[in-house]
Amino acid sequence: MKIKSLNIDFESDSVTAVTDDKTMTVGIGTEEGFKLISKAMLRTGWDNKYVYSFSWLGRPIIQLPDDMIRIQELIYQIKPDVIIETGVAHGGSLVFYASIMKAIGKGKVIGVDVEIRPHNRHAIESHELFEMITLIEGDSIADATISSVKQQIESDQTVLIFLDAKHTKDHVLAELDAYSPLVSKNSYIVAMDGIMKDVVGAPRASDDWSWNNPYEAAKEFCSLHDEFTLEEPEFPFNEGTINQRYLTYWPGAFIKRLNG
Repeated sequence: MKIKSLNIDFESDSVTAVTDDKTMTVGIGTEEGFKLISKAMLRTGWDNKYVYSFSWLGRPIIQLPDDMIRIQELIYQIKPDVIIETGVAHGGSLVFYASIMKAIGKGKVIGVDVEIRPHNRHAIESHELFEMITLIEGDSIADATISSVKQQIESDQTVLIFLDAKHTKDHVLAELDAYSPLVSKNSYIVAMDGIMKDVVGAPRASDDWSWNNPYEAAKEFCSLHDEFTLEEPEFPFNEGTINQRYLTYWPGAFIKRLNG
């Protein structure tokens, strides 16, 4: 649903949205109202680079806090031995994952990036949690890089994978093909930043993002691989009225391995 305009009326506690084919008014306190306001929040947050204002244990993280809280729920549920993340940037997410692994009492994090800038490498290697982090520099879909990653994993280990490198549909599909064999049964490979499809026309966005994004890659991958399915992890705790992840940069991202 493409929203053309949105009006929030606090006096009547209502939200009115105009889309391409209809006008709808719902209550602010409804789940649909939350969904509409969340779309506005995500768009203004994108325009203002909201996610560029957070760090974790000293390293910039460049992620939506809601997504990071949700992902720690998944990590604690699965308790993986190995987390692989493509896309390192400043290393904040690697440190975030390592801190959770440290609390759990096991595991390591493998960060893969085509270029790890010297100042970022120095900061990551100097961090208190670096003992739990392995950095691999190289194109995430290159044979040599994938081979290096595989060498870090033992056959009986539980593996969870996050894809946050180059976000074109073709590249994410190539990553899904390359890394999905490493995902453990009932674990996930997460194709991040599908929000691209929802911010076409915004600053720093491209017109082809309507189809050229991780969301479309995840859908296509699952349509071709019966052993995987798109499945949002259940909330481990929820006394609210929201039952889906509306406030997220990762729509349709969670690809669960069913068997194999």
